Amino acid sequence: MEIYDKLFYDGKWQDAQSNDYSDVINTANEEVIAKVVKASHKDVDQAVAAAKAAFEQWNNTSPETRAKYIEKIKKGIEDRQDEIADTMVQELGASKTFAQNGQVPQSLNEIQGTLDEFKDFNFEEEVDNATIIKEGYGVVACVTPWNYPMNQIQRKITPALLAGNTVVVNPATNTPLTAIIYAEIIEEAGLPKGVFNLVTGSGSDTGDYLTKHPDVAVVSFTGSTAVGKGLYENAATSVKKLVLELGGKSPMVYLKGGDLQLAVRSAASTVLDNQGQTCSALTRLLVPKDELERTKEVIQDYYKDIKVGDPAEDDTRVGPMVSEDQMNTVLDYIQIGIDEGANVFLGGNRLNRKGYFIEPTVFTDVTNDMTIAQEEIFGPVLVVITYDTQEEAVKIANDSSYGLSGAVVGPEKEAMDVARQLRTGNVTVNGGARSPKAPFGGYKQSGIGRENGLYGLEDYLEVKALFK
Repeated sequence: MEIYDKLFYDGKWQDAQSNDYSDVINTANEEVIAKVVKASHKDVDQAVAAAKAAFEQWNNTSPETRAKYIEKIKKGIEDRQDEIADTMVQELGASKTFAQNGQVPQSLNEIQGTLDEFKDFNFEEEVDNATIIKEGYGVVACVTPWNYPMNQIQRKITPALLAGNTVVVNPATNTPLTAIIYAEIIEEAGLPKGVFNLVTGSGSDTGDYLTKHPDVAVVSFTGSTAVGKGLYENAATSVKKLVLELGGKSPMVYLKGGDLQLAVRSAASTVLDNQGQTCSALTRLLVPKDELERTKEVIQDYYKDIKVGDPAEDDTRVGPMVSEDQMNTVLDYIQIGIDEGANVFLGGNRLNRKGYFIEPTVFTDVTNDMTIAQEEIFGPVLVVITYDTQEEAVKIANDSSYGLSGAVVGPEKEAMDVARQLRTGNVTVNGGARSPKAPFGGYKQSGIGRENGLYGLEDYLEVKALFK
């Protein structure tokens, strides 16, 4: 078992001023694999002070130089990608296949996508008699979740650093080991001291103190909507900028005449990969009433060969939940679905084995007012909802407090028409691939701000007008 007793700030690994540790659990066998120190408030103060001291010089560093550092970070991730994937398998429970082919490549693709767009970005432009200058805010507090422990850090620090900000990162306590590798990569890349800082510890203590800190200018948070709402109070103390990527309850709308297998496969994959612990997962499958029986056949056929088990094995598709608490939360939602009258078509149980495993679960006979259709479950649970008309399908799809993602499968013209009506930040049409240069973010209670490409960069830039 490894013990991590240091924090990374001011350009080096520092002894923490705390003797309090978090356990990191191998979710497949429930064994403690590491202990990671929890930063004290004084540790956070020193990390923020280091970031504040580094800001002016970093903000005045040329964009080309900042981009070269990000390229070095990307190269460091490439060099250690197998180690990163193996770490995610242990601390997150992501299947080996998804960690290697999904988690790590996504980080690399998004970094490259932002770098490609950044080459043509202008930090100054002329408008009438004004020179418009874009520059960093200052210190950015990056509070990141456990479900994508590499990419959720990347999505924050890549644009924040390119924009000229300095950062203090507080990773989730369930998955800090990936973040520690990230800090090692940044140390190797040789960034100026104080530009990147890492403080481990719980979001409710370390993260809360960090986001309230008077010297933090921007709070960038990914996580639950409930926690995101609370950050408004923290930001109010010094009128901080907020960038929030929150929850989702995204619909997959299947239209008659479309590819039903594609619709089922697209929705199901998002609740099977990463055990459904994905904010943009297509957890509501909407189908015409007279297509329900055929839909159930397609679902049954797709799920029959899905292996649930040890995430380190090559043929495992679904691993364990990230924690016992998350497993119990998902099981509670499954029971609520049963109690409210939904039908468990597939799964619904915890596996009788060591580890936090839940059977992939599909509900039918679901109405959109049920709890399992309205609240984010964050587990391998798909609900099937039927509709009579396209107008009703759009109404059901939009009847949610969330608006992060969505998808439509159907005849091209009809599918595009429905996609335009969905009140959500991202919509894939007939399996369209997501671009790392395109914006990612949500409507309504799914957050504010955007990530990826220049759209993500803009959220980390102050704008100044000089009149002459």
